[in-house]
Amino acid sequence: MIQGRLKSYYWSQFLLVSLIAFNQPLSAQNEASFEVVVPGPPFGVVVSKDQQWIFVSIAGHSRGAPGGIAVLRNRGGVIGLVRTVEMLRWPSGIVLTHDGDMLIAAAGDAVVFFDTKRLETGESAPAFQWISDSPKAGSVYVNVTADDKTLFVSDESVQAITVIDLDQIRSIGRNSAANLAAYNSHAGASAAIVGKIPVGISPVALTFSKDQRWLFTTSEVAPPAWKWPRVFERENGKPGKVPEGAVIVVDVAKARTNPKESVVARVPAGGSPVRLALSPDGSRLFVTARNSNAVLVFDTVVLIKDPVRAVPIRIPVGTNPVPIVLVDNGSLALVGNSNRYSANAAKSSSLIVLDTSRIGTRETPTLGNIPCGAYPREFHLTADGRTLFLTNYLSDTLQVIDVGSLRAILSK
Repeated sequence: MIQGRLKSYYWSQFLLVSLIAFNQPLSAQNEASFEVVVPGPPFGVVVSKDQQWIFVSIAGHSRGAPGGIAVLRNRGGVIGLVRTVEMLRWPSGIVLTHDGDMLIAAAGDAVVFFDTKRLETGESAPAFQWISDSPKAGSVYVNVTADDKTLFVSDESVQAITVIDLDQIRSIGRNSAANLAAYNSHAGASAAIVGKIPVGISPVALTFSKDQRWLFTTSEVAPPAWKWPRVFERENGKPGKVPEGAVIVVDVAKARTNPKESVVARVPAGGSPVRLALSPDGSRLFVTARNSNAVLVFDTVVLIKDPVRAVPIRIPVGTNPVPIVLVDNGSLALVGNSNRYSANAAKSSSLIVLDTSRIGTRETPTLGNIPCGAYPREFHLTADGRTLFLTNYLSDTLQVIDVGSLRAILSK
């Protein structure tokens, strides 16, 4: 009886497809920066290699629309919504495998695997596999190794990163109905779980080193077991103080076989570190420290080999920064001021632009700012480095920025 209810619940949760047409041209789409309306608060965004398809995770209801995966099409530079794949368990972080074959979404107490072609064509049952790595895991972020063999999942609520063998997922096949029947069974996808990496409270970011040897991740708050001093006021207005958060370094090879023993370093990283960006040469790691209103910049060699000496450069930015990205061959860093806990959270915000060559010098790295929507949350830079996508969570928009025009925008 319970199995039957679960089957019915998850089928309706993950496989209902809503066709919503929104293909008309937008007059603003010839500008250097413009916004496209999406059917709810957008969290993550990824783009196909040919840049014809854009997938956005919609993390909640807005204007009567459901949460799920919004599928957008780029038709000659005009971007519009083609369909939405509804999910009752709203997704947050999403990733495309490097071969473009699968889209994977973190969705609260589950990780959901989609067939990319089914998403594009509108074929039924685009979701073909599900994993619940632990009850109420709070799965929020996902990333996959360059060889498409290992998936890492940040589980905010259980202080862990789950490691999943993607070859095992592939071996089960894509019969959605059959896979759903084996949901949460060791005979099904849960057999693909390798184990869990112990981290701090509320892990989020998952960024690989250039050589894929290391995984860098953030934890917003150090757990009591680490005995770090309580130095920051709580962000949510509750009384009391909390410790710094951390950047944690994971040995990827070891995580594939023995996740529990794969952490090689953990370093204090300000108040509520949430997102990471790596310089193109891999020498610097950029961290948004939301509760410090700052970006921290670490030397990655020191961070890995001598974490006790890993003291970051601190750059003040706006209020509650969340997303960060490096563009123009790493010469510029863009930081989104979320204003998450301020009275202005629902108002349009800004992106701080930093000249990375000035970091660590006497010159201020801040070049200026450009406007964005309310609560900027996630960046995605296209493979050619020319176009930047940004989800504006409280504006229900996807912002599209021409990277080549950034300096011109700043000079206005």
